[in-house]
Formats: sequence, C-alpha cells, structure tokens
Amino acid sequence: MRLDWVARQRVSILGAAALLCVAGLIALLRLPVQLLPDVETPTISIWTGWPGAAAAEVERAITEPQESVMRGLDGLAEINANANAGGSWIQLRFAPGTDLDPLFVEVIGRLQRVPALPREATPPVVNRGDDGPERTLIYYFVQLLPGSEGPVERHQSMVQRVIVPRLERIPGVASARINSGPDSELRVTIDPARAAALGIELPTLVQTLSRLDDVSAGSVELGRSSYALRLHGRFNPDELDALPVGRSGERVVTLGEIGSARFERPDRAGFSYQNGNPALTLQLFREPGTNVLDTLDALDAEVSLLRETVLAPAGLDIQKSFEPGIFIRRAIGFLTGNLGLGLLAALGLLWLFLRDTRATLLIATAVPISLLATTLVLAALGKSLNMISIAGLAFAVGMVMDAAIVVVESALARRAAGADVESAASDGAGRVAGALVAATLTTVAVFLPVLALKDVEGQVFADLALTVAIAVLVSLAVALWVVPALLPLMLRQPASARLDVAWPALATRIAATSNTPRRAWLLSLTLVTLPLLLALWLAPPRDYLPPVKRAAVDAFLQTPPGMGSDRLEAEIARPIIERMRPYMDGTAEPKLLNYYIISWTGGATLGARVQDPARIGELENLLNQKILVGLPDLRAFAREGELFGGMGGSGRTVWINLRGSDVSALRQAGVQAETLLREALPGAQVRMIPGATAEAAEIAVLPDDQRLAERGLSRVWLADALRVLGDGRFLGEYFDGERRVPILLRAPNWDQIDTLAATPLATPFGVVTLGELARLELVRSPSELRRVDFARAVTLTVDPAETESLEETLAQIEQQLLPRIRALLPAGASVDLGGSAGRLEQLTQALLGNLGLSLITLAVILLLLLRSPFDAAVVLATLPLAALGGVIGLNVLGWFTPQPLDLLTMIGFVMLLAMVVSNGVLLVSEARAAEARGLSLDAAIQQALAERLRPLTLGALTGVVGALPLAVSPGPAASIYRGLAAVTCGGVLLSLLLVVFLVPALLRLPAARRAQALIVAPLEVIHEH
Repeated sequence: MRLDWVARQRVSILGAAALLCVAGLIALLRLPVQLLPDVETPTISIWTGWPGAAAAEVERAITEPQESVMRGLDGLAEINANANAGGSWIQLRFAPGTDLDPLFVEVIGRLQRVPALPREATPPVVNRGDDGPERTLIYYFVQLLPGSEGPVERHQSMVQRVIVPRLERIPGVASARINSGPDSELRVTIDPARAAALGIELPTLVQTLSRLDDVSAGSVELGRSSYALRLHGRFNPDELDALPVGRSGERVVTLGEIGSARFERPDRAGFSYQNGNPALTLQLFREPGTNVLDTLDALDAEVSLLRETVLAPAGLDIQKSFEPGIFIRRAIGFLTGNLGLGLLAALGLLWLFLRDTRATLLIATAVPISLLATTLVLAALGKSLNMISIAGLAFAVGMVMDAAIVVVESALARRAAGADVESAASDGAGRVAGALVAATLTTVAVFLPVLALKDVEGQVFADLALTVAIAVLVSLAVALWVVPALLPLMLRQPASARLDVAWPALATRIAATSNTPRRAWLLSLTLVTLPLLLALWLAPPRDYLPPVKRAAVDAFLQTPPGMGSDRLEAEIARPIIERMRPYMDGTAEPKLLNYYIISWTGGATLGARVQDPARIGELENLLNQKILVGLPDLRAFAREGELFGGMGGSGRTVWINLRGSDVSALRQAGVQAETLLREALPGAQVRMIPGATAEAAEIAVLPDDQRLAERGLSRVWLADALRVLGDGRFLGEYFDGERRVPILLRAPNWDQIDTLAATPLATPFGVVTLGELARLELVRSPSELRRVDFARAVTLTVDPAETESLEETLAQIEQQLLPRIRALLPAGASVDLGGSAGRLEQLTQALLGNLGLSLITLAVILLLLLRSPFDAAVVLATLPLAALGGVIGLNVLGWFTPQPLDLLTMIGFVMLLAMVVSNGVLLVSEARAAEARGLSLDAAIQQALAERLRPLTLGALTGVVGALPLAVSPGPAASIYRGLAAVTCGGVLLSLLLVVFLVPALLRLPAARRAQALIVAPLEVIHEH
C-alpha cells in the first residue's frame, strides 16, 4: 500500500489531528461523568397499596389476580411478588434485549382485566426498571437537631412542599422521594360505646362518610342558557362534626355527638435515625445521561443554602449518606493515576529500546491523539465517562502504541538501509499498512461478542470493549497518517545507529528452532495442544461479578415477631445509638463519618462509614462483635457492602427458591435449610426471605354465623365494624387543591383483648358486644407472603464467602445441599436456583456462543485479508497460547489474593485474543510479503522475524507495563480491574515468548509434509521390489 500522498498532505493531516485533539478535549470536558454506564434493566414493577390490610388479604385480593393476568407475556423470564401488610409489589423480569416499550403498554392493559380491587386499595403504580443503585443519585437525611421541637415527622409537610421541589429543579435530578408514609390524615375518631348507645351502626356510618362527594348530573336548559347540574356533596373538614349521621328515636345524631374529625399525624409505622438524631430519609434519583459529579456539586450548593435559610431556623439539619460521587472520584483518580503511571513506564521502556528521545516522543504522540479522538467518538455515541469506559482508555494505552511502534520501526529500517527521510516515512508505513489494517480489523472482530451481550451486566461491561475497539481503530488512522506525516520532521538524522544488531541474530536463532520437518511438527503440536490442555486444567473457578467494595458496612437487624415500631426503637435502636456515640464523637476508634438506622416491618437496616476507608474492616468487626450483640431477641449480621449488589448483598448472590402451597411448611423447611446452609458454607451470608421473624401477632376474630344471622347481620357487616375498631377504615382521600390526605374512620386505641371483646356495637336488633358475635383468639400470621413464578415461595439467599468463588459454592449447593434441602420439603413442593446462579450460566453461554460467532467472523476476515485458508489457520492456532498465558496470570495473582474467573476477567481474555491475533497477522503478513519479493520460505521467515521481532517485543512489553499498575495496585477500586490486568499481562508475555516460535513452525508445515512425502515415496518403491 502506497502512502506517498501523506507527504503532500502533511499540513492538512497535522492540522486535522490538532483539531481532532481540541474537539476531543472539549468532548472530554463535556462527557457526563457517572459511576456506571446507563443500562436498560429489563424489568417492570407494579405496586398496589391497601392500607390496613393483612398480607394474606393482599395476596388473595391483589397479588394473585394481578399476577395471573401476566401469564404468557412475551419474553417474561421470571416473576417475583411480595404481599405485605399494606400493599402488593410485583416485579416482572424479562429476557435480555427485550423491548420494554410495547410490554409496558401491554402490562397496563392487562391490569384492566383484573377484577375490581378492594375499594380501599390505591390504583396500581407501574414503573419501568427498578430503583437500584444505578438509578439512585444520593441519599439525604433531614435530621431533627437535639433540643428542637419534635417529632421529626411534624416537619415532613414542609420538607415535601419546600425542600423536595427545590432539589428536583437541579439539572440531572429526575425525582426526589421521602421514604415515609403520609405526613397527615383526616382522622374521624368515634366512641363505639356512645355510638351504640345512640343506635348508630358502624357499617352504616362507614357508608355515610364514604359517599360524601360531588356528583355531576349533566346539564339543564333554563331559558336561553345551559346550566351544569351538580351536587356539592363534598364536605368541609371544619364542619364535619355537624354532619348528620343517623337518628336516635326522633332525634338527628351528628358526628360530633359520637366523635370528632381532626387532621392528625398518622401512627408511626417506622422510623429513621442518622448520626443519632431522628430523621426523614430523602432519596434522589438521577436522569439518564446525567453528569453525576456536576449534579452533586449543584446539589451541595443548594443543600447548603437550604440548610442555612430553611432548615436551621426550624431546628433541622440535612446530611448526606450514600453518595456515588465519592466512589466516582476515587475510581477516576485511581484509573487516571494508573493510566499516567502506565504511560510513563511504557515510554521509559520505549526509550530503553530505541535509545532515541525523538522516536520515543513520536510514538508517544499516538496516545493523546488516539485517546482524545476516542472520547470524541464516545460523546457522539451518547456514552458517558464512567469507571468502565475509563478502564477501557487505560487498557487501550498499550494497544494504541502498537501500531505506531510498528510504523516507526519499519521507517527506521528503511532509513538504516539508506533511504531518505521522506521515502523512509512513506515506504515504511506503506510496507506495514496492509498488515496493520488486517491486525486492526481482526482485533475489532474479536470484541464483537462483548458488544453483543444484552443482559444488564453485559451492557455495563460492553463499554469497556467498545472503548478499546474505538481506540484501536483510531490508532490505525493515527499510525498510517499522522505518524508518517511527523516522521520527517522528527527523525532527520541517520538511523543506522539506532538499530540493535542483536535482534537479527536472535531472529536467526528463533527461526532455526523449526528448520527441520521433525522440529516443525513437534513444535507445532506442542505449542497448540499443550497450552490448550493446560489452560483448561489450570483455569480458576468461575464467578459472576468482581467483589468491588464501596467502603460502607451494611447490617440487617431481624427482630422477634410482632415487635412494634415503638418497642424496636426503645429496645434496639436507642441502645445501638448509645453504643455508636463515642465512635461518632471521635472519643473511640475507628471514628465514624456517618451512620443511619432505618426500621421496617420485622426489623431494621443499619449502614455506617468510617472517616478512614482503610479501617473499614475494623468497623465491620466492631458492629458484629460489640455494637450488635447483647440486644434482646435480635438476629443481626454486618458486612461491607458491594458496588454490584444491593444493600448488604453482593453481585453474586444465589437464590434458592422453595416453592409450594403450604406456607407454614415452607417456612419450617426454610428455617431448617438456613441452618443447614450456614453450617455447610462457613463464611457465607445466608438469609431467608421472608425471614423467620416475618410474623405478625394477630387477634383472630372468628365469626359466629348463627348469632350474626339471628341479628340480621353478615360477615361483611362484621368486617366493616372490625376495621373501624382496628387501624381504621379507609374512607377515601381529601384533596385541598395542593395535596391529598387519607381519611380514616377509627375508634380509640385499646390495650387488652378483653376490652376489644367487650366493645358495644349497635345492630338492627339492639346493642351487642363484639364478643357475642365472634370468638377472639391470639395467633400468629405471616406479615409477608412471597411468590415466585406464580407460586408461594420462601427464598434463601446465599452470598459466598470472599475466599470462595460462585462456581465452587454453586457446585457444593447443587451436589451436596440441594438433595438434603429437598428432603425437608413438604409433599408437592419444589426447589430451584435463581439469582446469580442462573445469570452466571446464561452469561457464560452467551459469551461463549458469541465468541464462537466471533471466531467464525475472524476466520472470514483473515481469509479475505490473507487470501489463504492455511495462513488464516496459522493465525488462529496462536489463540491457545494467549489463553494459557491469561490463566497463568490469574494463578500467579491468586497466590496473593483470591481471583476467580469473573465476567470482567472473561472479557479480559477477549482483549487478550485480540492482541495475540494482531501479532500473528503481522508475522504471517510480513513472511508472505517477503516470499512475494522472491525469497525462499526459510529466508522469508527469517526476514519477517528480523523486521518484526523488535516491534512485537516492544509493543507487547509496553502493553504489559501499561497494564501492570492496575494488576498490583492496592485499594478497593483496584479489585474490579485486577483480574483483567493479570490476564493481559500474563497472556501478552507468554504469547510474546512463544508466538515467534509457533508461527514459523506452522508456516513450515506444508514444506515439512512435502519433505516427508519425498522420503516415504522411495521407501515404498523399495518395499514393492
């Protein structure tokens, strides 16, 4: 390929390169900065509230009917549902790559087929995706400061009206949500005894109050005008006490005679604390494509203003909790630091080889041009700058230098042969241009399987492959156009002194290792089959996602069944706060940065961070051994949270679903299985969902149908009366033009079951007590019912120990533990695995399947470029060497820290194959080009090695040196890249050592076969005679 035109267009090329750098720099400054890439989560969730309803009622009336109409949805892979006291949550998970737009509309349409929901239930809320850490921007806690008037819930209305709108106006904030119930309710409190004495039936009172609404009756014509006819039936809360609700004899009874209507704060269902102060939790979600760092900086400024002008005068404060900006800055600092360190090391190595500062600087220019151009392309594709794409830039440093090294070395060889500097630049680049194009195209082809992964994790790590592929393509253009344009300007002096005479001698020795037929066959068979067998034998166990720590400890607190919010606060939360106080004040070590406690039905969650991230292990031990021990009936465990997992979980959690119809038997089997798993998997975190304590203390009201019938009553009548005597009967919502407030009809609280049984109730046939109509018993019932794939379920989650891989844990579960768990199940029940267990196999199969297609594509490209099936096979035969080198790199790393074969490490093997294929293409192309110039095969091989050995060695070593800092760097941010870097370093080094032996041997095989035929043929003739 001739590149004479480059010299004529030098000014244009260099000007274009400069403009490209400026545009890339502008794009770099404008690229949105995020923790992880934007991904499309193939899930749809449905939430339906039913205030005051028990879990069993929610399952029967809401969860199961909604779940049933979702059968047969296209692409539905899994459906999970939870029926809790107060509402139903359903998650539909679809196959990777599913188009959610039509499905979202279909889900809403199918919900219309569900039979009428209970009147008290809220309309279903349907959302795409989930509220996982990839969507959460930041958490804030609005604290009630010591000495301020409480409770903190009294300020919720102000926070909702003032704070939330101002935060939502910040660019990049999609929404803000207070994780709490309504701050106010219109409570109609009645005296059951007074109502009974006046003959007011509670169900009748429910009907009267729930029908107070405006009614439109169309329009009427009066004269020449048309008037709307409308009943103004809605009430004014201030006048509600005067509302007639029945008759007592001849007298009209008003609501004020049997009770009162007031706006009050709802009974507290839970609580939050931050840093020891009562708090409201505020969760902010980000918009797709948001520059997280810019948004967080804008939030900091707005929050500071709100703290001074709005919150401080009210005795409140606002503080952060989880903030991805900390990890983003840490990851960017880590990657950019290691990128710079790797680049400096690679340039130092270049100089040691070339001993020429100008040549070193010339090759170095390819790096900023290629990387800045890559950022420009990423910006054009709508990508972000995140810890995955930045890693791609870091790993691309060595690869973008390869092409420039090959061009410069070729030009130096032409210059040493006596060519003038202009001819050396154009001829040197032209001589290797075809090989570089072939090597680049094959490199990009190898990355295709990663770009084709459609699952969430595949979408995340595809940014790495895309970034490297773009950088390699850009570096080809830089090497063939920019480098030849700069060569005459920077390398004017003769080049003969630069070339080391040791390289041709070394090339001669390497070529001699396969110069006989026997040596060629032996070397070929050994270097193809042995690496493949060794790679399979030494391959470490597989894992799902790398365990990237986020410098925070999460703890789950499970409380006894029936423990109410007030008791949990008094007996669990406040003692924990007192124990944490000296660590928060700094009088004890390790000093805390912040912590929070959030309660939920059946327990609470605690999260804590230390000021010095290096002491996170001390905090984990402190919580497990001192803070969370000795509390009444509390089960708790704490562990450092992970970036790729939910709160307290990891990105490699195994789900064991026990499915059946008998909830009680499933829970009993789940408790036994949980114990079994804890004993068999030491170090693993095992949880049961719903937990063993997910029970509610219940007063079972068993109706006496005979007595009800004698008084002209029914179970429906009794149910309405009972709701009023309990948490309250939901009557609807009151809208004042700005907000909606729930309306509840309820009786005063009672504290004894006998008091409830003695409550008088008016009936059409006189006054009776509740105990006369029903029998009351103390029992326990589930506070949460879980369903998986249309069946009731109990799920056991297993987070493997840090020293164990997911594959090893799965093997032990499937081979040893599942048979024992099946033996614990009741008749008709089943057990299956989910979570990361299924996704590991799916992703592995998808990656292997796409890799197979990629190898076919690679073979086709090699056939087209090399024009020889044999030469294409020679290049492909170098791949086992790369695999073995990567496996050796992982095993060496495993001597110092556990390193399984996780998803990102698998992608590292893809990168490695791209590098090795490139080397093979360059050697084969140069050898065939030499043959085309009239040299014999042996001479062509020796010349190919003489001209390519040093640039290949230099390119490989710069790649290794560039990646090495990521492999050996300490710190939590390094764990995500360590396996990838180890694979790169090990594979490139081994392939460098052995590919130069294997390719000559393989190229000589046809000649060796012909030589063997020439020897065998005379022997056969002699044998015949």
